[in-house]
Amino acid sequence: MTSVEADWDRAPSLVDGAMSVELTPRRANLRYWLQAVPQGTLLGRPDGHDPALSVPEFMREPGPLRDALRAEYAFRSVAEEKATRALSYLVAIAPDTDTLEFYATQVLDEARHAMVFRNHLLSLGVPEDNLWQAIEAFAGADVHAVLDPLEELGLKVMRDDADFLGGVVLMTIVIEGALAPAAELSERKWRPLDPAAAEIDRGAGIDEIRHLTVGAAIAKQCLEERPGEKDRVLDLIRRGMHLWTVLPVQDLVLRREVLFQRGLEQHAAVVGDYEIWPGRRLVDTTPEERTATAERWSAEMKASRLAYIGLEEAL
Repeated sequence: MTSVEADWDRAPSLVDGAMSVELTPRRANLRYWLQAVPQGTLLGRPDGHDPALSVPEFMREPGPLRDALRAEYAFRSVAEEKATRALSYLVAIAPDTDTLEFYATQVLDEARHAMVFRNHLLSLGVPEDNLWQAIEAFAGADVHAVLDPLEELGLKVMRDDADFLGGVVLMTIVIEGALAPAAELSERKWRPLDPAAAEIDRGAGIDEIRHLTVGAAIAKQCLEERPGEKDRVLDLIRRGMHLWTVLPVQDLVLRREVLFQRGLEQHAAVVGDYEIWPGRRLVDTTPEERTATAERWSAEMKASRLAYIGLEEAL
């Protein structure tokens, strides 16, 4: 049987799993992945969702709802592709077989995420022969403003400096750890409107639980073995966190949520009494509330992972 954290029906939410699950690279090696992902999480879901699910016709029609999802998935497809390329450098400099195997599986996970986000854009009506031009049109400005500076930092650490520990911490805390709560929000808000998209987010979230928890375990072990590296790693985390404060991330997320809100109001009857979290109907939420909730999840996850690694001082 698939491990709980990788089981489609039994895995916790991304936010809960990232703060409660403990996985080591020795356990989450290549053999684990072969059982947990193709034979578990994704069994019967080659495109990231139940093939019986199709995109509702109203999601394919011009309007703010379609615009919001196209912008989000275009951005995330590029983010996942950049992660795929950057993480390959961690495979090359992994210090042992377990970490090599784990990061090799993460490279494949991230490439799959990029693929399913791109493919869902096709399901939303984007012509395949115009896909890359469309991605640039939907999200190019945000990619250049947010993802390119993050990629530059990551490549300096992982490719140019060949800094394995620094790369692990950067991906686990600063980059993936900060982006993950927005993915959790995405799954919840799209569920009543585009169930296929919600399942894509669910599958990616299950993978991210593994990426964040194993990454934290690797960083913890490295620092226990080399405590003299702590100050250097703390400085890297603080520099990464500072970068988030100067990038226009909040503007980007809020802009998408405003678009989503306009579409939500148009299709409120479809959403009905669906609760985005216990006791709160999606139709009653605001862009600011949803954005603030994702930011709170991000802060809680970051604090939890840093405490586990022993880097609380970074906060």
